[in-house]
Amino acid sequence: MNPIETAKETLRIEIEALQEAIANLDERFTQAVERIYGLKGKLIVTGVGKSGLVGAKMAATFASTGTSSFFLHPTEALHGDLGMIGKEDGLLAISSSGESEELTKILPHIKRFDIPLVAMTGNPDSTLARYADVVLDISVKREACPLNTAPTASTTLTMALGDALAAALMKKRNFRKEDFASFHPGGSLGKKLFIKVSDLMRTDDLPIIDEKTPLKEAIVVMSEGKLGNVLIVDRDKRLKAILSDGDLRRALMQPDFDMHAPALAYATQNPKRYRDTNLLAGEALEIIENARIQLLPITDDDDRIVGVLHIHDLVNAGIKR
Repeated sequence: MNPIETAKETLRIEIEALQEAIANLDERFTQAVERIYGLKGKLIVTGVGKSGLVGAKMAATFASTGTSSFFLHPTEALHGDLGMIGKEDGLLAISSSGESEELTKILPHIKRFDIPLVAMTGNPDSTLARYADVVLDISVKREACPLNTAPTASTTLTMALGDALAAALMKKRNFRKEDFASFHPGGSLGKKLFIKVSDLMRTDDLPIIDEKTPLKEAIVVMSEGKLGNVLIVDRDKRLKAILSDGDLRRALMQPDFDMHAPALAYATQNPKRYRDTNLLAGEALEIIENARIQLLPITDDDDRIVGVLHIHDLVNAGIKR
């Protein structure tokens, strides 16, 4: 069998395992969600080997989607870390066989805490299943590896079932984008929802000229300002126009081009601007892209310039639509 066919067969086996799990979902899943949702403390996830690796990922997913959680290795638990488990916590234990020695050794101690225990195992008659309050079945007809030995389909199913638990808990908690972003302030969504124009706009040494300034002087100010634009204000310091490098190139093509003419004659009149520094950076990016501009002036209620936001500032800050 060539590599492509092997890959397809692997994916087929794993897809079939997931489809069978969908068909077999029952009230036990709901019970597991209710047990976890009802915790006043944290959800501790534990497992050994591949199950442990999947469990660590699941704990991270829970923690970032509103369910306070961390991963605890059974061996570490046996050597002092059981003290990390409190009476208001719950345990999600993962073992395909349900007989992992390191895991089964901590189960009697876990029961002493009288806390909820949700098991994910492929063996309903195992030691883990007997100790558990709720058992979620992660058995598969066969593994996806050619030898039917390496955990493949079973780990895929376990991870997917963990995602299903996290998703169900998110729904139950009415977990929103804003909540997710608060757990990921450094991510693109967090930046989009929390960073404001006031955090990014430039306020110092802005390239501002008055409406009578000759184009020749405006070009010097544009070069020194390094924004590719010059802001033009009237005698009351109100924003009147913007001269962009694009405006300048178009001006050069005019037969009556005059370097000594007022820059205002070649500028864009009544340019796009915004009057609220609390505008979210993501919304500012949308305004800039829709208007097809590079620079968004921010003005006060009297139309006087308080800062500018350049599209490069948004890109450099990781703001995306």
